Amino acid sequence: MAGIGILNRIKQFARSPQGQRVVAEARRAAADPRKRAQAQRLLGRFRGRH
Repeated sequence: MAGIGILNRIKQFARSPQGQRVVAEARRAAADPRKRAQAQRLLGRFRGRH
């Protein structure tokens, strides 16, 4: 299955230094109420298309 390869690549990225920075940045953004609301609106837009 192709999905397994993609998941492994995501896991490898998350363990890399660059991936760790992205994860830390996402956690900071999730803690900010304004950023959180912005992300919810964006996700809502994507969900509405399907």
